[in-house]
Amino acid sequence: MTFFWIMTALLAALAGLLVLTGARRGADGGEAPEASAAVELSELDRLKARGLLDEASWTAARAEAGRRILSAERTAQPILAGGKDRFWVLGGIVATVLVSLGVYFAIAAPGLPDQPYEQRVDEWATSVEALEPVQVAAVVDRMVRSQPENHQALTMLGAARFQAGDPIGAASAFRRALELEPNDARSWSRLGESLVRANDGAVGGDAEAAFRRALALDANQGGARYFLGEAALARGDVAELRSLWGPLMASLDPSDPRLAELTTRLAAAEARQ
Repeated sequence: MTFFWIMTALLAALAGLLVLTGARRGADGGEAPEASAAVELSELDRLKARGLLDEASWTAARAEAGRRILSAERTAQPILAGGKDRFWVLGGIVATVLVSLGVYFAIAAPGLPDQPYEQRVDEWATSVEALEPVQVAAVVDRMVRSQPENHQALTMLGAARFQAGDPIGAASAFRRALELEPNDARSWSRLGESLVRANDGAVGGDAEAAFRRALALDANQGGARYFLGEAALARGDVAELRSLWGPLMASLDPSDPRLAELTTRLAAAEARQ
């Protein structure tokens, strides 16, 4: 909590310094229109005296400069900072900080200790149905720590981590589950899917090996067929793609939108062959 207040004070001071610096720059910036006009007219006079402007050109240039100066004087409204304006700015910053602190103390709970992580997991475990995937993963992870040989708990942990956006953690859980039951085709397929997501959607060598192991154990693993087909498509192997996606397409309901997508992609690959 002490660190929080130190950082709050430093950030407030930095914000005040930036505002004061900007205000000072605004007060000092810009040249008075009268001074700028005098410089421009004097330069025209010097050019004429050196013979670089004839009488007609000098007269036309001074007239044009005069028009610009008059127009600028009519439109320009310079902001002039008073001698005490900096104190008003500083007072506004201090007032803003004090009001912010007042609101914080009114609606927040300063000094309230953080709830221990394990206590939060205890509460989550009482209502698993209403939890976010990350919370479910935390609950199942504790179960796995107490039952490291529980194959079902490990597969649940892998699925929860996958849903929580942690594909590397999911892959780790599925690997541990497969150490206990190496013939679990579903876990091999989920391991491959986790590796694909961890690899930004690309089917790498480890993922392809996992998918092939899944199909060797159970030819009905549709996810494995799909991703192996993606790998074959990336290699341009249309024959393997057809052998992989054909049974998958036959297993889908005719109204399933995935069937139309697979059919279109397979036809396009065959047309390019």
